[in-house]
Amino acid sequence: MSTGTRKLFAMPLLAGITYALLWLAAGALIVSLFLHFTEMKESSLSTMAYVIHGVAALIGGLSSGKRSQSRGWYYGSTLGILYGIIIIIVSFLASDIALSLHSFLLLLTVIGTGAFGGMVGVNLRK
Repeated sequence: MSTGTRKLFAMPLLAGITYALLWLAAGALIVSLFLHFTEMKESSLSTMAYVIHGVAALIGGLSSGKRSQSRGWYYGSTLGILYGIIIIIVSFLASDIALSLHSFLLLLTVIGTGAFGGMVGVNLRK
């Protein structure tokens, strides 16, 4: 793989991961503010976590698909895999949470929403 090809492959994914992590941080901040200032219960956090991760992967997929200009599903699903692995590694290191069904569902969620975002992102240019 030549240097130019590696740059073309890495740039959409790097931009997508950056946007996904920014949206993750914004979503976590919003949910924490809702928990503090409203009557929202902590029991709904697992559902909110899936929603936040899904939206973050969707936005990241949109960004990577828009930058790639082709094969949006490929870049979006690759972004979802990378994003899911990052989240699983961080949750393991921070909270010593082992792999479980929730990890698998999270990975499926972010791969699916990332791929969908990539397909939509490719078509935003046209």
